[in-house]
Amino acid sequence: MLEENELKENLKSNEKEEETDFAKLYHDSIVKFEEGSIVKGKIIAITKKDVIVDIGYKSEGAIALSEFSDPESLAVGGEVDVYLESKEDDNGMLILSKQKAERAVGWEMVISRYGEGDSVDGKVTKKVKGGFMVDIGVEAFLPASLAALKTFGNLNQMVGQIFPFKIVKINKPRKNIVVSRKDVLMAQREEDKKKVMESLVKGTLIKGIVRNITDFGAFVDLGGGIIGLLHISDMSWGRVSHPSEVLAIGDEIEVMILDFDLTTMKVSLGLKQKTQDPWETVDTKFAVATKIKGTVVNLMPYGAFVELEKGVEGLLHISELSWVKKYNHPNELLAIGDRIEAQVLDIDKANKKISLGLKQLESNPWLQAESKYPVETNVKGKIRNLTDYGAFVELEDGIDGLIHVSDISWTKRIAHPKDVFKKGEKIEAVVLSVDAANRRISLGVKQLSQDPWDDIAGKLAPETVMQGKVTKATNFGLFVEIEKDLEGLVHISEISLQENEKLEERYKVGDELKVKVLKVDSIQHKIALSLKGV
Repeated sequence: MLEENELKENLKSNEKEEETDFAKLYHDSIVKFEEGSIVKGKIIAITKKDVIVDIGYKSEGAIALSEFSDPESLAVGGEVDVYLESKEDDNGMLILSKQKAERAVGWEMVISRYGEGDSVDGKVTKKVKGGFMVDIGVEAFLPASLAALKTFGNLNQMVGQIFPFKIVKINKPRKNIVVSRKDVLMAQREEDKKKVMESLVKGTLIKGIVRNITDFGAFVDLGGGIIGLLHISDMSWGRVSHPSEVLAIGDEIEVMILDFDLTTMKVSLGLKQKTQDPWETVDTKFAVATKIKGTVVNLMPYGAFVELEKGVEGLLHISELSWVKKYNHPNELLAIGDRIEAQVLDIDKANKKISLGLKQLESNPWLQAESKYPVETNVKGKIRNLTDYGAFVELEDGIDGLIHVSDISWTKRIAHPKDVFKKGEKIEAVVLSVDAANRRISLGVKQLSQDPWDDIAGKLAPETVMQGKVTKATNFGLFVEIEKDLEGLVHISEISLQENEKLEERYKVGDELKVKVLKVDSIQHKIALSLKGV
């Protein structure tokens, strides 16, 4: 009986121990489930809206059917990783999420494999405010400003497509990732440009499309993102006023590569270089002293530019227009578009310059000037112009002579030629000198009569006292007319003045006074007078 009781006691004790162990195991299984962790669960039921999952906790959880990407593949008994949001809701059920579990796994995978600046492939899943959402293993945000380059069409076409992206920002606390497709495209474009640039060879021909035209040239698309500049000066050997005269936007052209810079990605192009430089044969086509025909293409104050052929222009200087007529501007004789004949005067092939002459087609009247107007002969002409220093007399068309102010009168002091001559007046003069090389003829009027100064010197002996009239008062003396058109100078040293008395204040023009002759210089044509001792 004792043994039976001991056996019963032992059985009861074992049952209590087993109950205690089971309770401990159950308690341990419950406390392992922490909110915010990812656990494995088993599908125990599927409804029209939810999937019921058992994770081994005291209660089950319901997950919306919409969280599963492929609901039709679900089956009771299947396993699924879920995210434990809360251990129970108002109904005492677990709050689980399939999508959050996927995002958590994806987030850890992404940040462990990628960093800011890395490239990653992703699928554009949907359009949202300000941009798009992209699946890169976790949802990332693609701002619209970083979605494409300017040349891309409708951005909505990107949804559903897979592209490479660059991770530009990772916010770990908020678990946000910002990606850029634009950066990838720009990097690819730069790589493509580099490949194209490295393939360029100076002097070779390449095809391109004119994308833009400016005043100074045209920008040509060479492909691969490379835009070259075709400068206006490299479009034609001839004169081009504006690039639009040669090209239009959209034109497909073949150009020569003149130069390029791999650092700045700049390319210089040429169109005229496809043909021979016409200046290489200019000396054989337009020899010096030959007559040529050309078209006036530009007029400047110093001359006219004449196109001899496409790309070759000569300068017709204003001094080479006429032997006889002086032009102030070439437009007085020529107009743009005029077809003219000229003579080649000089060729500077190295500097691409040709000098032309128009007057050389006619005889030079100055070549006969010396024989036609010998020195000391009398000539007649018309006053063409008056200056401070003399009068220009037109002897014939294009031939002028100058009467210097000192050659107008033997005795009279001439302040200005206009005091003696009138413009248009016909006069007679004597030829004093002829310089045909410099196209100058000197004339004199006083030389028409005998030099009277020898007679004057004999008539006006020293100490002779005469009546005179003041014609001009200066700070150095008085000019006094003693006979008609004959003056002498009373130097200030020959005038008695009071202390602080000024000559100009004491004597006025027109004052009559007696003067004494001191000396007559027949060589210098001067008479020295005095007021002292009169």
